[in-house]
Amino acid sequence: MMLEQLLQETARQHRHLCPRQVLGVRMGLMAGKTFQASFPQSDKRYVIICETDGCFTDGLSMVTNCTVGHRTLRIEDYGKIAATVIDTETERALRFSPGKSIRKLAQEYAPPGSTKWQGYLLGYQQMSEEELFVVQPVKLMTSIRSIVSMPGRKAMCVQCGEEIMNDRHIMNNGYSYCKPCFSGGYYEPIAIAGEALAPMQLSM
Repeated sequence: MMLEQLLQETARQHRHLCPRQVLGVRMGLMAGKTFQASFPQSDKRYVIICETDGCFTDGLSMVTNCTVGHRTLRIEDYGKIAATVIDTETERALRFSPGKSIRKLAQEYAPPGSTKWQGYLLGYQQMSEEELFVVQPVKLMTSIRSIVSMPGRKAMCVQCGEEIMNDRHIMNNGYSYCKPCFSGGYYEPIAIAGEALAPMQLSM
């Protein structure tokens, strides 16, 4: 699909088109060229780690077909319009990020009288990939094998009794734990009125 068609499709999905969607689409197209990949992919060869969520990520996902559901899209929320694309066969990893001057450069492509927002929207569509993005080879701090893990492998947390999928359990003294029970998670259980919290206890 051509850029215009891709932008029309992401606008249809979001019911609008914004500059960050354009950046996501353009980044996905550049990643495909750089890796000589056939995007949108029909397999799970490429995994993307995005550094924010929102419109940018949706644009990137639409071009590449890397999705949360396919386990080929991960979010490390640093609040940055950036993403690392990983070839799981070669383990080559490249981080794509906007150039520091793209906002200023974008205005040069905008018609007179345009607002800054309109300038970004129009400029990001017309600027060259070299003007838009910086490409940096990177080494992952966690191996891609660990990130992808082992789909289908399951364990039961000995403390809370909940099932843990995709080899995400933690082994300690021969027992399986989920991450929240072992080292804390993003939530803390709150007792319902009249009921006591009664997590499963480890029987030694």
